Amino acid sequence: MIPMLGEEEAQAAAEAVRSGWVAQGPRVAQFEQEFATLVGAGHGVAVSSCTTGLHLALVLLGAGPGDEVVIPSLSFIATANAVRYVGATPVFADVDLATGNLTVETIDAVRTPRTRAVIAVHQGGVPFDTVGLRKAAEGWGIGLVEDAACAAGSTAYGQPAGAGAAVAAWSFHPRKVITTGEGGMVTVDDADQAARLRRLREHGMNVSAADRHASKQPVLEAYLETAYNYRMTDIQAAVGLVQLGRLPGLVAQRRELAARYHELLAGIDGLVPVRDPAYGQTNYQSFWVLLDGFPVGRDEVLSELAAKGVSARRGIMAAHLEPAYADVVPAPLPVTERLTRDSLILPLHHALTGDDQQYIVDILRDLASR
Repeated sequence: MIPMLGEEEAQAAAEAVRSGWVAQGPRVAQFEQEFATLVGAGHGVAVSSCTTGLHLALVLLGAGPGDEVVIPSLSFIATANAVRYVGATPVFADVDLATGNLTVETIDAVRTPRTRAVIAVHQGGVPFDTVGLRKAAEGWGIGLVEDAACAAGSTAYGQPAGAGAAVAAWSFHPRKVITTGEGGMVTVDDADQAARLRRLREHGMNVSAADRHASKQPVLEAYLETAYNYRMTDIQAAVGLVQLGRLPGLVAQRRELAARYHELLAGIDGLVPVRDPAYGQTNYQSFWVLLDGFPVGRDEVLSELAAKGVSARRGIMAAHLEPAYADVVPAPLPVTERLTRDSLILPLHHALTGDDQQYIVDILRDLASR
């Protein structure tokens, strides 16, 4: 992945610096509003990362010690870490082989009376079944947090992936389709929840620093609860506003590149590339390929690609296999373990050319013939 950053972003950041307002301020507020509109949410609350966004989402739902939160092990470790931040117990569920996502069935297999919430991930930009999971969570009486870290520009049932979510967390890390360097967003439809999230990200203050400085009279703030410092800067938001304008074009380009990968890989046995689910479209934030009967192991494929100048990566990690979660004994996760063992992520970014793709696929074709 290479982030798409140009002169417009540089100028926007410089203007923020020249304005004298570089902390959370008017550009953050504008970015929140425009991002929420883009993803079909009522309110956006900018934060320092998607990880802190997930943390605040669980705080909002009241998850804590004694509660269980069902999550996929097949996800970046931040998904699991957020559960531990609130003192709850992570419970790993398996995923669908084609999408890498939780399903109603895999959640139902591990939920218990102690289940307070589910964190469902739109994995690698592939949307999960939003209609099915939201309906199930409501029927079970548990909260659903949507980890939309990779999902900006993805759709489900004809709507942006986050539209209709009770609470969703988004990432603007440089590996995502749009970036602010570091940074994230929490989206909700409820105004009171948005107001509380804004307090939680800013030490629990009942009035923001920007609002205090905008007042013509002294404002004596109050601190309503123990909270955090999870703010985004106006410099980041200035970059983000430019990036929002690029998003439709970037997604269209990524989908064109993915279509070419599908065409080139079609004649190679033993490779199963990620595709759109029947109910939506992925932004192809990650283009992963599952080795299914391929004659060479995943790690050897990665080594061969690296030796020839191709920066591929292992597939999505499995948190339950990491030392940090060695104390968690999950139910069997056969699909998760297969995906994390036998998949790899191929390069896909705005600077990738057709010749680059042909070169990559030629290496894979040569390996397939061994």
